[in-house]
Amino acid sequence: MKNGTEHDMTQGAVAVPLIGFTIPLVLGNFFQLFYNAADSIIVGRYVGERALAAVGTSTPVMNLVILLISGLCMGASILMSSQFGAGNYEQLSRQISTTLLSGCGFSIGFSVLTILVSEPLLRLIQVPKEVMPDALAYLRIIFIGILFTFIYNFLANTLRALGDSKTPLYFLVASAILNVLGDLLFVAVFGWGVAGSAISTVLSEASSCLFCALYIRKRVPLLCLGKRWFVFDKSLMKKTISYGSTSAMQQVCLQIGKTIIQAVVNTQGVSVMAAFTAVNRVDDFAYIPQQNIGHAMTTFIAQNKGAGKKERIRRGFQSGIGIELVYGLILLVLMYFGAEKIMGLFTSQEDAQVVALGRSYLHLVSWMYILPAITNGIQGFFRGMGDLKVTLYSTFMNMAGRVLAVIVMFLVFNLGFVSLAWANLIGWIVMLLFEIPLLMRQLKELRK
Repeated sequence: MKNGTEHDMTQGAVAVPLIGFTIPLVLGNFFQLFYNAADSIIVGRYVGERALAAVGTSTPVMNLVILLISGLCMGASILMSSQFGAGNYEQLSRQISTTLLSGCGFSIGFSVLTILVSEPLLRLIQVPKEVMPDALAYLRIIFIGILFTFIYNFLANTLRALGDSKTPLYFLVASAILNVLGDLLFVAVFGWGVAGSAISTVLSEASSCLFCALYIRKRVPLLCLGKRWFVFDKSLMKKTISYGSTSAMQQVCLQIGKTIIQAVVNTQGVSVMAAFTAVNRVDDFAYIPQQNIGHAMTTFIAQNKGAGKKERIRRGFQSGIGIELVYGLILLVLMYFGAEKIMGLFTSQEDAQVVALGRSYLHLVSWMYILPAITNGIQGFFRGMGDLKVTLYSTFMNMAGRVLAVIVMFLVFNLGFVSLAWANLIGWIVMLLFEIPLLMRQLKELRK
């Protein structure tokens, strides 16, 4: 049932296949972020500060919905990794069809709902009147493409669950290139503003769906289900909902925290909003690759859990944490010494206040990147073990600590823009204090 596109992680070396699986995930994530950042960079340069603020203030609301969908995909992929590792291909095929059918229905309904409530959501986070029209147009167009977002994420996560992280990378690269070309055409040439940027994003997502589906049909026999695409297994659906809802709640918790912080920032004026949009994009480049290293650990650990190989689980965790730490140190150097040039990508030199605010933030937060490297590795371990409640609770504690710190330091004591970086530090410390005792207990169990 297997072919060359799949990678069985239950046999052979540990570190080398884990690194080999991680590298395409990290590269793919950079292209995904480039895909997202293209909107901000091109809109900021060709339309202006107000349009950049509109894209930035829309992002937390947009991500809240998208992360609900990706949470379902992530939960299903953990189950698929375990089923693949155990060699249970019949259950794997039923898992795939059940998740696809339910996810498509959910995506269509959610697309309609979010288009209707876009304006109230933007008002809830106190988007300024001068930014509202552009933010609303951007958000509604993005929400039209939710179905494409789900299908691509589902197919890509399915391939990764089978150990193939390279193929989704190729489709992300193609999609990112199409998104940049579309942004330049619709925004710079046609002058469609933020609406043109959103249209480009939706079209590029649709193309990635098509590429992925065609590839699976031609190259992955295990996933060519035929009539079995329409099999719906209620018992598997219950387990998928359990995993997917916990994973989705974790993502939503994270995004609600970010949205509250965005609402606080929105009270400080357009320049502060623009600076926060820029540093958020930079933070994405820093954090999300760390998360994908954790996702590689999740796949490795879930496959080996399905195969009942405890020692490989322990060794996989150790190797994954090592990769995370090396990446965290690289980020420290790049972000600290490249802060001003990085900010220059998002705004012109005439916006001196925006550049100065972003530079001060990056100089401080670069020293802290080692902490999320550790937390993401630990979260990857717990996801792979199927203990998603730990990842949910730790994420809640992280965001609660961060939000409270922002309110106290930024609003009450008026400590300025860099207080946003100090709030990150507080959130990560709280998260680690919760996770480490539970991690020690799990590792002890694996030694028995």
